[in-house]
Amino acid sequence: MGWIRNTVDSVKSRRFRPLPQLVNLVSFLSSVIILSEGLACLAGADSPGSLLGVAISESMEPGIKRGDLMFLNISKDPIHAGEIILFNVDGLDVPISHRVITVHGHRNTGKVYILTRGDSNHLDDRILYARGQRWLLRHHVIARVVGLLPYVGWIKLILTENPIIKYIVLGTLALLIATSKN
Repeated sequence: MGWIRNTVDSVKSRRFRPLPQLVNLVSFLSSVIILSEGLACLAGADSPGSLLGVAISESMEPGIKRGDLMFLNISKDPIHAGEIILFNVDGLDVPISHRVITVHGHRNTGKVYILTRGDSNHLDDRILYARGQRWLLRHHVIARVVGLLPYVGWIKLILTENPIIKYIVLGTLALLIATSKN
């Protein structure tokens, strides 16, 4: 019983130092953001973040969950049914990542027609496409999803959906840098 008392006394005697823990958290968050954007720039991506994406909805569950970080491959290789692609739709600001369910090639024109659907959706994505559009064309495809890192995208998702948190993190980081002694 004496060792419990000694352990409790030892824990009580330690000072809780929130500042170093806060510095570590802010450093981690800023490192993740800087690393992801820096990698995209170094890889020669058209825009920062185009080699990494974050799942923003539950439409691809259970395989890809909201907040998962997606690694993307920009390639001109042919698209095949079963692949998960990131694509733009005319009139929408946010790209969508869904699975290719059908690919048709037109013999005369060489055009490729693609139909997609989210894994947890019951219907295909035609309701998401631009008015009157029944298929995606190759120019709509941005990249393929080639890997996942579960939960890591939540950092970017939270900072994107709540810009005030981004400013608080950046302000705290600036304050910590300005007041640090080293």
